[in-house]
Amino acid sequence: MSKNNDNEQLVLVINSGSSSIKYKVFAFPSERVVLDGEVSGIGTAQSRHSVSLKALSQQDVIIKDDLCLLQTHVDGFTAIIKTLSRFDDTLPISLIGHRVVHGGDEFIAPTLIDEAVMAAIERLNPLAPLHNPNNLLGIKICSNIFSAIPQVAVFDTAYHQTMAEHVYRYAIPQAWYQQHKIRRYGFHGTSHQYVAQQAAQLLKRPLKELNLISLHLGNGASVCAIEHGKSIDISMGFTPLEGLIMGSRSGDIDASIALYIQKACGLSSDEVEYALNFESGLKALAGTNELSRLIELEASGDHAAKLALAAYVHRIRKYIGAYLVTLGDVDAIIFTAGVGENSADIRERCCKNLAMFGIKLDRKRNNQQIEQSTFIDAESPIRIIVIPTNEELQIAYEARNTVLVAE
Repeated sequence: MSKNNDNEQLVLVINSGSSSIKYKVFAFPSERVVLDGEVSGIGTAQSRHSVSLKALSQQDVIIKDDLCLLQTHVDGFTAIIKTLSRFDDTLPISLIGHRVVHGGDEFIAPTLIDEAVMAAIERLNPLAPLHNPNNLLGIKICSNIFSAIPQVAVFDTAYHQTMAEHVYRYAIPQAWYQQHKIRRYGFHGTSHQYVAQQAAQLLKRPLKELNLISLHLGNGASVCAIEHGKSIDISMGFTPLEGLIMGSRSGDIDASIALYIQKACGLSSDEVEYALNFESGLKALAGTNELSRLIELEASGDHAAKLALAAYVHRIRKYIGAYLVTLGDVDAIIFTAGVGENSADIRERCCKNLAMFGIKLDRKRNNQQIEQSTFIDAESPIRIIVIPTNEELQIAYEARNTVLVAE
């Protein structure tokens, strides 16, 4: 593998979401970020491309932060490739790691990418329509531009392959499972795996000894039960639609609703799928999926905002309770991702009246500005920790390990 002038390996990580593309270049073994970029707001009037460079000094050098017309993910990747090409000599990338949301049961670990892997990912597109197509687009573009550089796919679903059969199977006709692989897969695995490892360091105990409940609360959200470092249950299922109420996704609903509304309103299956993924969740209940805005509206007496927040928190607490029972002995609850890391209000609501279970929030600690992994409990039997997730760094770890094993 090629190295830079400091004898460090440079790894590019691409995390392509439904409306954004995050990318970073890491230098190993130091793990320092030498380039950090994001294309956000794709398809909106507020689309922008921001990049910061650390390769030349320890100070961030902002080289780009522009509003620009980025209507599609192709536009976003074009802007990214143009930026990376400016630094071919100073940033000789030797490995690329891609986040891929759905790996089905075909991919139980990070995998070197070839034509067969790309074809398999494409077959899984219907199971994660918001993410997999964009993940695959990034892989194909990088394959064309950086054909000599090895690429690794890191799957959100892989971490949850340790779930027992009675946990991942649905009570549906056998043929559905056997012929169509309909089962629970789980998502956000890269994030849950990363914060679990960070929790072990913070608790100063081996991960294999710990039982954790990890709450990844962002626009997409999930709760994961982690036993002795391994995922044993996750709120998301066959697709990222199951589980918690999310920004624009419904989360758990009676399956008959989709069938009923399709017949009653004469909708196609694609229209129902779109509504459940893009027009539901907080957005449906209150007209916006911005938690901070909902909290402001609730304070002003807005009923819809109050309803949305109550439903959102109720669903989270419901899963916390279920996983307390599933795990039995829990060492810590982890809050991570955009809402989990930044909303003291939501964290407090989620932990309210849980002292009887050994979960007691310290309001002062919870309300402080949090920039790194921090305990926010009152030294309760079950610790409460805010841990900033770093999916890109975890993807870089996994990509490097995959290539090292292959060599």
